[in-house]
Amino acid sequence: MAQNGIQARFALDYGDFSLKVDLDLPGRGVTALFGHSGSGKTTLLRLIAGLNRTRDGYLRVNGVLWQEGKQFVPTHHRPLGYVFQEASLFAHLTARGNLAYGMKRAGNAAMGRDALDQAVELLGISHLLERRPHQLSGGERQRVAIARALAVQPRLLLMDEPLAALDLKRKREILPYLERLHDTLEIPVLYVTHSPDEVARLADTVVMLEQGQVRTQGSVSALFSRLDLTLAQDQDASAIIEAVVLSHDDHYALTRLKIAGGHLSVARLQRHVGELVRIRIHARDVSLALDEPGTSSIVNILPAQILELRELEQAQMVVKLGIGSSEQTLLLARITRHSCDRLRLHQGQSLFAQVKAVALMD
Repeated sequence: MAQNGIQARFALDYGDFSLKVDLDLPGRGVTALFGHSGSGKTTLLRLIAGLNRTRDGYLRVNGVLWQEGKQFVPTHHRPLGYVFQEASLFAHLTARGNLAYGMKRAGNAAMGRDALDQAVELLGISHLLERRPHQLSGGERQRVAIARALAVQPRLLLMDEPLAALDLKRKREILPYLERLHDTLEIPVLYVTHSPDEVARLADTVVMLEQGQVRTQGSVSALFSRLDLTLAQDQDASAIIEAVVLSHDDHYALTRLKIAGGHLSVARLQRHVGELVRIRIHARDVSLALDEPGTSSIVNILPAQILELRELEQAQMVVKLGIGSSEQTLLLARITRHSCDRLRLHQGQSLFAQVKAVALMD
């Protein structure tokens, strides 16, 4: 039986840069290739696309071999969509014309009509189809470019920092559409970024690259809670949590969420009961208490256990917490070293986490 997922092995020396990776990635969902500039993210993406080539390479995508030894499927024969930092639309064509040209180049002009209609609906661009690129905002141009990539019915979607060229307003404009892709597409998406916020909102799996090699990979929740990584040491360190909508309290405008190991109450969400949502809890919004607090304005107080502690600069500590016993939700708390010593905190200790704020990732 053909192996599903993406198996990619590449070794490449280019000047003073060397890339060597051996990856086994999911065959569905969004995998973020994350790291600083120069870590090899785009080089890896281009190798997967076949735009760069190395003799020492192997690539199989959901059971189909694209590269091994002398066998090499050229880019134009690989069923993939590629979204660059810049939309790169033809200025003399309308948005509709750009989409039609992309389908023609892929040989899908007739059979891909349904895919085109679905892409247009998914990206919300039906009202933009008769406009030329100069009549579109940066976010609108990028949405057209993504629709063009989807209209060819790819088996793999590659996205190379699609928000990097946009200002904050345009990023906020396009992010909901990218989240819609995450929820809708049945194909794997490889998403290059150096933005922790984009990773937190969009990715299921993270591959962290450093100097051309894979430092680590894993789920978003696991990597954001790794105390040895900069993600957990930053001022904006946070836990990324999957939750299910349990109920709504219209009287107090609250929504009750179920997480592994407990429940949270948050400001009323416009989501259906049973719907899966992704939430973010910043480490700075979690305080710790040895005894269960009594009367308090803080609604969310969860029994927790200290899994790990790490000292940071400026006499700060980050504490990794587990909520629940077997299936745990991971939380981070950022406190002062003075508080840590005063409470005599240590690994394995049971206490209470007071969650002051919960943010919905939308």
